[in-house]
Amino acid sequence: MTEIRFYHLTRSTMAQALPELLEKTLGRGWRAVVKVTDAATLEALNVHLWTYRKESFLPHGAAKDGHAQDQLVWLTSIDERPNAAQVLFQIDGATSETLEEYALVCDVFDGNDSESVEKARLRWGAYKKAGHALAYWQQAEKGWTKKGE
Repeated sequence: MTEIRFYHLTRSTMAQALPELLEKTLGRGWRAVVKVTDAATLEALNVHLWTYRKESFLPHGAAKDGHAQDQLVWLTSIDERPNAAQVLFQIDGATSETLEEYALVCDVFDGNDSESVEKARLRWGAYKKAGHALAYWQQAEKGWTKKGE
């Protein structure tokens, strides 16, 4: 079964935390798919990953950019894995029917939004029932703290 890690944001926004997580993924030589829930979020994320830091950017692409198979990070709002990614990031409640295609799934959610937290709990229960290996990480003052499995 696929390893699924829940990342509970408590100290930063998704826009602040996701680039760090993607950098760690690329640093391990892995490719990633980032699945969001809608086109507006996808476009905002696409722009953000080019400009989030003055001295660097994250190489990525989306359908409008083409060359999906060459992209280290692929942004999408549909279930697809055109870049043979090992890691799936599910953002703000996005889900996938193809979890088994990935070595690792990272479910990143906003801990300051009670509805987002409740939906994450429901996903945790469903994934546990399906037999996936689960881990729960929460933002700490510096970095992340593993809080459960």
